Amino acid sequence: MSKKRKSSQTQTFSPMTIGAGLLALVLIAAVFMLFSDRQEQAVGEAAVYPTEINVREAAAKRDAGVFLLDVREPFEWAESHIPGATHIPLGELQQRLDELPADQEVVVVCRSGNRSQTGRDILLAAGWEQVTSMSGGILDWQAAGYATAPGRP
Repeated sequence: MSKKRKSSQTQTFSPMTIGAGLLALVLIAAVFMLFSDRQEQAVGEAAVYPTEINVREAAAKRDAGVFLLDVREPFEWAESHIPGATHIPLGELQQRLDELPADQEVVVVCRSGNRSQTGRDILLAAGWEQVTSMSGGILDWQAAGYATAPGRP
């Protein structure tokens, strides 16, 4: 029975190889730090003006005096709407931007949360910074037991 001996070869790296490796690590670290800083800024901004909020948050904002914008169709508005909301159908929003306060936060509302996202995006593209969409729309608002006028509770 013969035992094989392990070879004890050592590998050496030239200073050029070590330098290139260190440079690569520094570049990776710099990119990571830059990306992390931008992520923190985005998270901080989202905490102030999130792209979307739930009905509980929207109700608290409404109670605090936020501008509620309902972008549903006129027949939907007549059926029921959130008291204190302003009605501008989504198809008219681009032409009626001058009716909205530019210096106040706006919460956009619709039936289920889809059109309000589009309305929010229209306002963001037009220069509004304090705008968000209410997820779940008036359906979730009613399901949570918040009041509507004139129709269903």
